[in-house]
Amino acid sequence: MKDAIDKQLNSFDAATRKAALEMVRKDFCAFNMHCHSFYSYNGYGYSPSKLVALAKELNWRGIMLVDFDVLDGVDEFLAAARYLGVKAAAGMETRVFVPEFADKEINSPGEPGIAYHLGCGFTSSSVPESQKAFAARLREGAANRTRILVEKVNTLLKEIAIDYNSVAKELTPAGNVTERHVCCAYRVAAENKFSGAELAAYWQDKIGCFEENSVKMEALIRSKTMKSGGVGYVKADPESFPTLEEMNNFTKACGATPTIAWLNGLSAGENDVEALLDLHQKYGAGAVTLIPDRNWRAADESKSAKLVAELDRFVAACAARKLPLLAGTEMNAPGQLLNDDYTIAQLVKHLDIFCAGVDAFAK
Repeated sequence: MKDAIDKQLNSFDAATRKAALEMVRKDFCAFNMHCHSFYSYNGYGYSPSKLVALAKELNWRGIMLVDFDVLDGVDEFLAAARYLGVKAAAGMETRVFVPEFADKEINSPGEPGIAYHLGCGFTSSSVPESQKAFAARLREGAANRTRILVEKVNTLLKEIAIDYNSVAKELTPAGNVTERHVCCAYRVAAENKFSGAELAAYWQDKIGCFEENSVKMEALIRSKTMKSGGVGYVKADPESFPTLEEMNNFTKACGATPTIAWLNGLSAGENDVEALLDLHQKYGAGAVTLIPDRNWRAADESKSAKLVAELDRFVAACAARKLPLLAGTEMNAPGQLLNDDYTIAQLVKHLDIFCAGVDAFAK
């Protein structure tokens, strides 16, 4: 690939040289500003150090660590970035209650008033003394929700019931168990107990379907047992989450930036872009994170066109307010991209804005 681009750069044809420069620009603008590590869940099992090594190997413009509910990987991640000379930033994602949107779905499907939300630009795994109780609340709240989920799902899958503490010890480095860890544990437990037709029959009996592919099977376990309608589903209780204001106060006290998490613009809470941004900026939001791949990729062309239109509208609104946009792939499920393809028409038009977001945070 490099030899081909070099040849084009030295072509006597000016148009060929210009096209080659565009390819170089796009390559330099590879980045991922939303990467979960194994301190919450990474679809490839990547540690903070591995994420930095990946960014170095692929010559990314920047990378940002984002884990759910904990800052456990921040020190390792930033130290690795300094050691390898990689531009990096660190964040944390959680869910919050937004009182003003209590009756509206925002970016957490089926959960009115509940929103995924981030703080970006943390510089340490440690927090100020005044914020330690809040940090513990985030960690313990997440753990309690997952414990309850396991207890409920165990009533359905009693033949392969799992132990929360064992999962925490075996599948996570610091005990931060997520739904995806639990799905993996149930899949493995079933495979250890049953095989062949017996395994398929077990899952058909319990959840009405079976997939030999482990990634697809875990997704089925999650959707059939843990989401709305499943035995493990617990309707979101606003009291079990911090408010948007509380999370933002914590983030700012740690020297980081409150960051809006945007899904796709299709919900009642996200559809009025200006109202959404007004509310968040009222509480101190200074940046936005989004996942570009899910904002254009859809099996149905009309749905894809709608997603792209919403993406364009949202990016324009953020740019008008000079809100940095932090784009990434999450990597918190197997199969998710390592970085987005900015050669496609749906995304290349936003490349300069996304690169500016990288430069605003990755140091």
